[in-house]
Amino acid sequence: MAEATATSTTGRDRKRDRLILGAVAATAVAALAAGGAYWWQDRDELSQASVQDCELAQRIVTEAARIATGPVPEAETWWKETGAERRATMEDGYLGAKISRYEGWALETARKSPETPSAKDVRDLQEEARGHCADSGVTLSMPPLGS
Repeated sequence: MAEATATSTTGRDRKRDRLILGAVAATAVAALAAGGAYWWQDRDELSQASVQDCELAQRIVTEAARIATGPVPEAETWWKETGAERRATMEDGYLGAKISRYEGWALETARKSPETPSAKDVRDLQEEARGHCADSGVTLSMPPLGS
């Protein structure tokens, strides 16, 4: 009779162990599913830049529009200095890439290059850049270059 008690205790221990393992597995699967759902929802969202990054972006854009009509040596110096400042201080690299493109366009416009952007190109870039500043309260405005 002692054997029957030992066997039933072992059976209960196994059942309890299975329940615990099942609960752990279910928790892990739920966590993975929640993480996957979050990733799926967030995968197409734009990065959100800080207020400081968006304000810096607007300052650069405003200067770029002015530089685009100025003398080429001044535009080249501005382009080098502004690019260095943006890389050193702007934390959102995605916004920085958009602003960098506008900086380059401003320089090319000052050089009277055939590579200058159309007004549509500037509007499209503006919309892309604005998406990164949506939560900051700063509305980026990119004027057409060379006008």
